[in-house]
Amino acid sequence: MTRGASNSRVRPHSKSAPKPKPASARKNARRPRAKAMLDFEGSTYIADAVTARRNFDHNSCSRWYKKGAAPDQPGGQLAFQRLRQPLFTPKITPRFKFHRDDKLFAIGSCFARGIEQALLGRKMQVLSAAPEFASFQTINKDVTGLGFTNKYNTFSIHNELHWALDPEAKFPANSIVDLGNGLVVDPHINPTLPLAGEEETWQRRTLMQTVNRRAAECRVVIITLGLVEAWRDKEADSFINSTPFFSLDLHPERYEFHVTNFSQNLANLERIHALLSRFGHPDVQIVVTVSPVPLMATFSNQDIVLANTYSKSLLRTVAQQWATAHENVDYFPSYEIVLNSERAQTWDPDLRHVRPEVTRHIMNLFLATYLSS
Repeated sequence: MTRGASNSRVRPHSKSAPKPKPASARKNARRPRAKAMLDFEGSTYIADAVTARRNFDHNSCSRWYKKGAAPDQPGGQLAFQRLRQPLFTPKITPRFKFHRDDKLFAIGSCFARGIEQALLGRKMQVLSAAPEFASFQTINKDVTGLGFTNKYNTFSIHNELHWALDPEAKFPANSIVDLGNGLVVDPHINPTLPLAGEEETWQRRTLMQTVNRRAAECRVVIITLGLVEAWRDKEADSFINSTPFFSLDLHPERYEFHVTNFSQNLANLERIHALLSRFGHPDVQIVVTVSPVPLMATFSNQDIVLANTYSKSLLRTVAQQWATAHENVDYFPSYEIVLNSERAQTWDPDLRHVRPEVTRHIMNLFLATYLSS
C-alpha cells in the first residue's frame, strides 16, 4: 500500500500485492502474467457471511430504499434520497492518495484534459499537459492544442504508451497515409490540427512520443476510457485512434470497422499495466475512469443510443475488472456522477457535452478523493 492509502476491500482470491521493484530490477523484468485475471474469472468479489453482513451494516450507502424514509430528508444516505440532488455525489473510498509533490500524467478521452486543468489549477506537476502543445493552431477555436492528444479507445492508449516507453517498440510508419497535394495524415492522433506535409506531421508524431515518454516519471497515471468502436488499418496491422475520414475514400479496402469486446479491452488494459510496471515509476498508481460523453455517431447498424449504452457499459465493467485485479489501480466514478445527476442541469442542449458546473463538481470530488491534505 502507498502513502496515505486506505483499502477496505476483501480479496480472498488474491495474494498480498507485491511491493514495487526497484528500477534496476524492473529494467530486465519480463512482462507479468495476468494471474489476477485468472483468479477472478469466476467472481470479482467473494466474502464470507460475517464479512458480507458487516459490509451491509457498516456501509452507509448500502440501501436504495427503506420503507417509511422521507425522500427529501436532509443528508439522507439512501439512494432514492441522494439521487434527488441536482448533482449526484457517490460514496468513494480511495485505494490510495497522491501528494502535491507527485508528478501526474493523464491519457485518454477529452475527460483527461479536464483533469489536467483541475490539477494545474492546484499548482500540481502534470507532465501530460505539455506546454509544447500550446502553440498548435487548431481547426476549431473551441479546442485547445492539448485536444490533439486525446485517445478514444484502449488500443490507441496502449499504442501510444507502448511506442513511447518500450525501447524495442517502433511506430508503424506505413500507417501515415499520403493524401496527395503534399499532405499526409497520421490516423493515430486526434484530428484537431490542420493537415500538414510529411515533415510537420512527423514532427508532431515525435513530439507526441516525447511527451508520452514522461509518463515513466509519474507516480500517478490517470486513464480515461471513451469508446469501444474502433477502426483497424489492415495494411499497417494496427488499430487507429479515430475514424480515417481523410483516407477512407482514397483507400476503402485498407480499413475495417470493429465493435470491440470485453476481452479485447481488458487485454489492452493489462498490457498498459505491464508497460507501466516495467518502465514506469516504481510506485506507480493508476486511476481509471469512463468518460460520460456519448458517441457522436455509430458505424454499426444499431441505434446510436443502444450502441452508446453497450460502449459505456462494457468499458465500465472492464474498468472494474481491471481495478479488481490490481492493488495499484482504482476506479473513479465520473460516469456515474453525470448519468445520475439531474439531466436538465447536467447536459448542454446537445445532450452530449457536460456543463461546466458539473465538470467542476466532478473535478472537486476527484481532488477531494485523491489529493492528500
